[in-house]
Amino acid sequence: MTRILQFSDTHFGTERKQVVEAALDLARALAPDLVVISGDITQRARRGQFAAARKFIERLSLPVLAVPGNHDIPLFNVFARALNPYGNYKRALGAVLEPVYETAGLLAIGVNTTRPRRRKDGEISDAQIARVAQRLRQARPGQLRVVVAHHPVRAKVESDRFNLLIGRERALAAWAQAGVDLILGGHIHLPYVLPASADPAVAAGWAVQAGTTCSRRVRGNIPNSVNVITREGEGDTRVCHVERWDYAAAAHAFAPVDKTLVAG
Repeated sequence: MTRILQFSDTHFGTERKQVVEAALDLARALAPDLVVISGDITQRARRGQFAAARKFIERLSLPVLAVPGNHDIPLFNVFARALNPYGNYKRALGAVLEPVYETAGLLAIGVNTTRPRRRKDGEISDAQIARVAQRLRQARPGQLRVVVAHHPVRAKVESDRFNLLIGRERALAAWAQAGVDLILGGHIHLPYVLPASADPAVAAGWAVQAGTTCSRRVRGNIPNSVNVITREGEGDTRVCHVERWDYAAAAHAFAPVDKTLVAG
């Protein structure tokens, strides 16, 4: 069995302490093969916020694959944004902005879709698309092939279309040919699972969007939430599903609320 725990949009600097502890409790209970953090790790990319994020990651004591979000680039410090936009990120979380994690059953590829010249929109370049496609084609038989970005490739509601990743059509076409299974994202604090491409002729895997794990910046009446992705079985009997777990304030814990079958 392969299990991924997806956190996103933690926005340290606006975190709810009790929800942070519940997320750590869940990680300890599930013991996933990998914890993914799909961007917006901090609220304003400040050193203290990254220090809190670093402490959280250290307390997980699990493999972690993280990518930046637009909030992880300074907004108000224009000199840092122009000259060293990822300085605080790299200082706290490491120099690699597009990490790759691999086990016998999993290939997870990180993509940095942030752009310092943009305030919040995400973009992907042809070089990034080609790099990811090449790595997907190198996947071993039986591996779950996952791409992790911050910005979404598919919207569930019309008002979120302006938040979609620029260049997503080219990326989805290339990655579909390379065999992608799942594309994990965040950014809009709305959890859902949809086919990654709106074009039924393009079998580009599934878009798995996460809500905010522990920030008070929730969207409407949607609580803090995380995704648990599990793949089990062998050969033709393999199944993969995504469970959404919401934070239940009365129990001070995350609990499963929805489950979607996504791949074999």
